[in-house]
Amino acid sequence: MPGYALPNMKSLRFLWVGKLKTRFWQDAAEYYWKNLSRHYKLAETVIKDANLPKEARIKSESEKILQSLGGADIPICLDERGKSLKSRDLAKLLQNLIQDRNRTPCFIIGGPYGMSSEVREKAKHLISLGPMT
Repeated sequence: MPGYALPNMKSLRFLWVGKLKTRFWQDAAEYYWKNLSRHYKLAETVIKDANLPKEARIKSESEKILQSLGGADIPICLDERGKSLKSRDLAKLLQNLIQDRNRTPCFIIGGPYGMSSEVREKAKHLISLGPMT
């Protein structure tokens, strides 16, 4: 997705497994990306989803997630085991995280089977967007 950020903007990073395949969801993602990019410098890393049995898939995708994290990233896993936040609480959390210009909040979304405990343990925050995260 193209970035529209101005120089010296605060950054957000997204690291996820797999690409959106349905045009409807692609359009929705582009809409939100465009709106977010007015306020933040955005970056994404897409990890190819592994075509493996469940446990091997989780292990493979999780290893790639961990390899993709940089030293400046503040890992935030979107996970069903995470804390459920109200919109205002998420906004406050994000506002606090972006204050450090040397670090970047990095939202992580695993594949359909989730991510390993190693990825969750690496996370500074575990957030649930609801039971379907």
